[in-house]
Amino acid sequence: MQVVMLGLPGAGKGTQAARICEDFHIPHISTGDMFRAAIAEKTPLGQEVKLYLDSGRLVPDELTIRVVADRLNQPDTENGFLLDGFPRTLPQATALETSLGELGKPLDYALYIHVPQDILLARLTGRRICKVCGATYHVVYHPPLKEGVCDKCEGPLYQRSDDTEDAVKTRLEQYAQTAPLVEFYRDRNVLYQIDGQQDIDEVYRDIRTVLLATST
Repeated sequence: MQVVMLGLPGAGKGTQAARICEDFHIPHISTGDMFRAAIAEKTPLGQEVKLYLDSGRLVPDELTIRVVADRLNQPDTENGFLLDGFPRTLPQATALETSLGELGKPLDYALYIHVPQDILLARLTGRRICKVCGATYHVVYHPPLKEGVCDKCEGPLYQRSDDTEDAVKTRLEQYAQTAPLVEFYRDRNVLYQIDGQQDIDEVYRDIRTVLLATST
């Protein structure tokens, strides 16, 4: 099965993607994974990517698509793959569709984990992290036993700078460009919307139901 994950930051895409890949034995591929692999293998594409990353510039869509196509042509994708974090724009989605057609690996599922923005704001701004051991808490959903103190090592908890309300709002606004992807994949009859407000296990139950029901 060929799968793309859609959803705003904090929707739980990464958590669910890992479970899908373990359950269905397909590789979990993110843009970062592909870039690191291309660079590590010192391929011509990897060298191009490295030039952009080393200079702090964004890797252009055209180059990203070439890296994606190269990665999706590797032997471990023979039985499918899951793309996480890509595509993020309509031009990327269109280019991906063309590349998958050329590879003979058309997309089967665009799993859209939907969570309203106000809920995501609460999720992301409530995160707290231990400065000593890195343990993660949430002021509402997973609070520490003692406010501001880690349960595991008693280290102080802090809020990351990108978890403040203003920073999170900016991140959500930046991801607004992904909204057209929902309609793009709905038009192609591969979109499956999942209620991301549920418990993590319930979200995965719904995802698994979709994958099993439509793959048999």
